[in-house]
This record gives sequence, structure tokens and C-alpha cells, in this order.
Amino acid sequence: MHPSVRYKIGILVLSALLIFYSLNLYWKADLNFAAAIEPVTLRERQTLLWQQLSSLLEDHAPECPPPERDDSSGAIPYNAVESVSRPDLITNSDRIQEPLHGAHDRFVDAIKTSNIDRAYSPGTSGIVSSAGKSYLPLFVTSLRMLRRTGSTLPVELFVKDESEYETKICEEILPQYNARCVILSDIEAGQGYSTEEIAHYQLKIFAVLFSSFENVIWMDSDGFALYKPESLLQNEPFMSTGLVTWPDFWASTASPLRASSETGVFLISKQTHFLTLLLAAYYNYYGPSHYFMLLSQGAPGEGDKETFIQAAAAMGEPFYTVSEKVSAVGHPKPNGGISGSAMVQADPIEDYRLTTQGHWRVKDPSVAKAPRVFFIHAHYPKFNPAEHLFGNHWETAPTLKPDGSDERAWLVAEKTLERFGFDAEKSYWEEIKWVSCNLEHVFESWKGKSGICDRVSEYWRNVFESSDEETPVFTQE
Repeated sequence: MHPSVRYKIGILVLSALLIFYSLNLYWKADLNFAAAIEPVTLRERQTLLWQQLSSLLEDHAPECPPPERDDSSGAIPYNAVESVSRPDLITNSDRIQEPLHGAHDRFVDAIKTSNIDRAYSPGTSGIVSSAGKSYLPLFVTSLRMLRRTGSTLPVELFVKDESEYETKICEEILPQYNARCVILSDIEAGQGYSTEEIAHYQLKIFAVLFSSFENVIWMDSDGFALYKPESLLQNEPFMSTGLVTWPDFWASTASPLRASSETGVFLISKQTHFLTLLLAAYYNYYGPSHYFMLLSQGAPGEGDKETFIQAAAAMGEPFYTVSEKVSAVGHPKPNGGISGSAMVQADPIEDYRLTTQGHWRVKDPSVAKAPRVFFIHAHYPKFNPAEHLFGNHWETAPTLKPDGSDERAWLVAEKTLERFGFDAEKSYWEEIKWVSCNLEHVFESWKGKSGICDRVSEYWRNVFESSDEETPVFTQE
């Protein structure tokens, strides 16, 4: 063979070997790269979020004593027409204002620059709640009410710790309704730096932060929807603002512009309002020591209720507060007025349509027909049939006539009932009966108690099957 031919063959063989070696290295590198970008699980992201957030919370603690007040602001009804007194009852403002303000500003700067991980699945929507012990039966009843509307939104129920996790409910009952339990303490146990206990009102903000949904409808366990809530996330005002809240009965001690908040239900986008949630977490983390009193000054329901709007305002992020007043439903008082056992909250889509047309019913109810009722918060007493719902244990005695016989809980105000659109109370009691008779021996808080199903069934027969009382009207003319 000619030397030049041998040379060319050698070059070709060497080139082939180099190509093979290069491809082999590329293939291995590609495998290593694929392994390196393996998706991080939701739980890992939740743990990382808590690790980052808890560190910032601890690093920016208020360096001052708690606020002190010498009186309570009391129950001052909100009035959109006439200004009301908003006393400043904090007695040590001069001593705490500067250090409190400084720590707050440093925390805000930190969350803006820290690039904290977000623990949710993009593009998802769902309902988040928290419940444990005696609140768990309320939640299951509300969950069944949700499914009656035709809603298919997934639901995440946060429980504080293992002591509130009920295996039968969480692993057998809730999955039937596309719902699951999440143990908050399992997330917080992952390399966090917290020295504060997360409990009571504080559970709400951390449940929302750690939920897997991007768009969240928060609902307290004793509240329920009358209509499919999916529509609220697909329309204004949520689409343009990313945060929608409802009013309480009372004046805000922080601002004359709107009523205080009632956060038994609210809507929030974690894509647009992540910083709002982080700052609300700060207000709640230091809520019992500082911010709850600072924002409410002893007003009814002092707790997390004012933290969301104030956080959004501080971060300059948009929000919509429903203008239609919250209304009570219950029994008529002997001397007039309502002995309320539930509050109703208006459809924000209809409310937004009115306010954008300049129709502010909160100032003049005659300008337009009231929006329909969308949520009911059955809060006083809690409608748990094993917890003294029947009888005179409560000021409202919602299930009794004056003579002690059984009666509907919601008889007035008639104009409010007309906004229901259907007999929501009957539907609610039907679900209370189902829960009582199918899960009577399942809930831990009901164990050792007897006759729950029998008493609810008796009430159902007396009120909804054999009663001669006139049924209220549930539609507007």
C-alpha cells in the first residue's frame, strides 16, 4: 500500500476515534446536566421558602416593646357617609415608632432583594383553608356545600401539626372531594430559624404561602360559597388587581377610606402579590406581640384581618375591597334589630360592575339593586351540632323560637335573604345532617358523644319537613 494511502487511512481512523470520544463525553455530560436540572419537588420548595423567610423574619424583629393601649377602640360601625371618630389609643407611640418603622423598612428592603423561592405550581387555582379538632366537621360540611355548587377546584386543608391530622378524614374522606390535608409543622420543621409559635390567626397567611396554588381562594372552615367560586378568579376585579377582600361591620382604626376587613374569605394571586404575602407574614409573625394591636387597637376580631390590605398598600400593589356592606342574618330581636348568627358577603363581580359605573350603594343604597350573596360565614355560633348548637347556650340561640321549639336560624333580614337566590340554609342543614349521620363516630372531637345524628335529624324533620311556618323568600323582584 502506498504510504500516502496509509497516511490518509490513519487520519480517518484517528478522526473517527476523536468523534466517538467527543460524542461519548457529550452524552455523559448531557446525562449529568439532566440530572442536575431534575425538578425540585413542591415540598422541597416549601421547605426552602420557610428556611429563607424564617431567617428574614428573625433578622428583622421589631427592636422595641409591644404597643400599649389604655382602652379599646370598641365596636364602631363603619359609615361611608359620615366620618366617625378613630381614636389613637396607643400610649407608647413615641417610644416604639422609630425602631418599629426601621425594622419594618429593613424587612421590606430584604424581601425585595432576596429573591425568595416561590412554592406553588404556576397556572394553578384552588381553595385553601385550615381546621382542626372541633373545626374539622365544619370544614367537611363547607366542602360538601362547595361541591353542591358544581365547583371542581382542588382544596388544600392545612392542619397545625400531627395532633390535628385525622387519618380517616384526611386519607379517606377528603380525597373523595378532591381535597387533601397538609401538615404545616412538617414544612416548618425543615431547617427553619423560627423562634415564634405559629398558631391561631397566624395559620392563615402561612397556609396561603405554602399552598401549591398560584391563585388562591381562602375560606375559613365555617364559611361556604353559594355559587361556583371559579368565576371569581376569571373575572374582574380579580383579573386586574390580584387581591380582593370583603368588609367587616366596623370602622377601620387605620384608615377612613374603607371599612375594616373581614378575612374569612379573600382572593389572592401569588404571582402578582407574593411580596404582599411576605409582608403580611411579617405582620402576622409579630402580630400577637406588635401588629395585631397596632392595626386594630382592640376593635372586634383583632388578629390577622387587617394585615393583608395594609401589606398590599405598603408594597404599592393593587387591591379591590368589595364596597357592598356585609350583612347579618339571624333571628329578629324582640325590640327590633337582628340577633345574627351569620354574615353574608356580596358577589364581587356584581359589586365591581356597580362601582365602575359610579354606583356606590355603600353611600346610597337606592342607586342600584344589591349584588347577590356569594359567601355565607356562619360564625356565631359555629354550626357544629356536637358543640351546643341547639339550646340556649349562645346569646343568639339560632335554632330556637322564643318558646324553645325548633326554628330556622336565618329569618331576617328579609331583603338580605332575597339575595341568596335559593334556600341556602336548607342546603346547609342537609349537609350538616349528612356529615352528622355518616361521620358521627369518625371525627376525633365527636368521639364519646352520642345522639348527634338523631338530634340533627329531629331538627331537620321539625323545621324542613313538618313545619307550618312560612318559608322565607330567596329571590329579588
